[in-house]
Order: sequence, then C-alpha cells, then structure tokens
Amino acid sequence: MGSKSASSMVAVAIMALSVVAMLDGSMAQSFCNTSLAELFKCKPAVTPPNPSPPTPECCAVVAKADLQCLCGLKNNPLVPTLGIDLNLAFQIPAKCNLTLPPQC
Repeated sequence: MGSKSASSMVAVAIMALSVVAMLDGSMAQSFCNTSLAELFKCKPAVTPPNPSPPTPECCAVVAKADLQCLCGLKNNPLVPTLGIDLNLAFQIPAKCNLTLPPQC
C-alpha cells in the first residue's frame, strides 16, 4: 500500500472517529435549529435499501429545522458515513409537504 493511500485511509478514519465522537457526546447539541437526536428521528426514512416513509415526528423536526442550513450538508462527505442516503434525505421535505429553499 502506497503512502498516499495509507494517508487517505488515516484521514477517513479520523473523520469517522470525529463523527462518532460528535454524536456520542453531543446528541442534544443544537444543529440547524434542531438537535442531532431529533434529526435521528428521520434516520429510518433516509437509510437504504428499504427506507420507511417519514413519520409525523420526523416531519415535525424537519419543519422546525433551518432547511437552508441543512442544505449545506449536501456535499459533506461525512453524511454518508452515518448510513444516510443524501438523495433520500433531500426527498423528506416534499414527503412532509414542505419546500426546500430554492438554492438547495
């Protein structure tokens, strides 16, 4: 294994550990006008291969969240490491009768 691929693997491992540490220690932390714990109410609706429809609780979380802020996650490489399919995630507002910001 070359040093470039080894350093890439180390970088990915560090990012993954950072996400785990963030989730483990701060599920109540405010994020995009909601908490990570509340956002995880939508996890079944964004987890392939058989996502469930968003629950009323999930829709309530999305309705109060700052959708423009959440749009900033669209290109974040850490999101898929959490088992979240971004295509499914960005379908939730429409399924909850909400509108994404135009720039999203």
